[in-house]
Amino acid sequence: MHDTLYPPRACNPETAGNPFRSSLLSTVKRPLLSTIRSNIRKRWQAWINRRIPVDDRRRFDRHSIFILPTAAGLVFGLLLVVMLLTGINYQNSLIYLLTFLLGALFVAAMHQTHNNLNGLELTLLQPGEGFAGEPIPFRFVLQAPHDATAIELGEETGGAVTLSVSGHDRVEGTLQVASRERGYLRPQRLRVETRFPFGLLMAWSWLCPVTPALVYPKPVVPPRAPEGSVEAGDTEAVSVSQGQDQVELRPWREGDLSARIDWKRYSRNGEMAVADWQGEQGSPQWLDFDGFPGVDHELRLSYLAALVLDRERTGEPWGLRLPGITIEPDLGNLHTRQCLRTLATWQRSAPGEGVQ
Repeated sequence: MHDTLYPPRACNPETAGNPFRSSLLSTVKRPLLSTIRSNIRKRWQAWINRRIPVDDRRRFDRHSIFILPTAAGLVFGLLLVVMLLTGINYQNSLIYLLTFLLGALFVAAMHQTHNNLNGLELTLLQPGEGFAGEPIPFRFVLQAPHDATAIELGEETGGAVTLSVSGHDRVEGTLQVASRERGYLRPQRLRVETRFPFGLLMAWSWLCPVTPALVYPKPVVPPRAPEGSVEAGDTEAVSVSQGQDQVELRPWREGDLSARIDWKRYSRNGEMAVADWQGEQGSPQWLDFDGFPGVDHELRLSYLAALVLDRERTGEPWGLRLPGITIEPDLGNLHTRQCLRTLATWQRSAPGEGVQ
């Protein structure tokens, strides 16, 4: 009786309820679906790249502008269909009239939205610089032969700026692009879109810039002083106690660093003399990549970035040493920027470098 009421299930792998079969099918379907999605994405990207070349300047025309209804536009179109069916059902002339008027409005909005981008010219003026983890500014200029209203320029990580320009005029705007690591930052594709005038349709295109921005290493204060470094305040004491350094004065020559000029001597007698340091002790502060042995390379660069900012505030001459690169001691904002740019680009290749 028990066997009659509850017959045993057949151990057939072809049955739909078999857990082994369902897990096997799901295991096969997942890579298959991901492969299909990947192929579709690659084909789409290749098609876009053929239509949108890489350039810092882009003039949008009908060959590069795409347009589709927004969510509000789809609802609006659905309501038009319902109104049309209602008018046909009741043979009501007023419903016909309202439906056709709203349909004509939708068509007019489509032309206006497309023309809002047509003929627009967008140019990258200057990519910015900043530290890793901070937004990097990109300055753009927008020109149009007609009034262009509510043009939104954005990128994949979510940053966006909205610009409007009068006919035959130009307007500048700054887009903040998120950064993650040091080196060169070049957004693969910047989206330019508009939903003017009614938000029923969205016209868009892309700008693929060439010139990258520079991202400095994120400053991290080192837990200890770098090995072999000499603090600026201890220079004189080390020189006196050790007696290992000698400072020789010679006439100034074109190309000498301003940090080595003896300004006190110049203020006394007007003679331009340059100090030459002999030996390491007593010389201006050196920030050395090799001063942090056993530390990851990227973390060393972050330490050096923090020390660069710290030395800039002290007002003392300092230099930078990286493997294969030496920046002589100097002062000033230009010197600081040169060192930060060197830290940003060390062992980094610019986007597109080496491509024929």
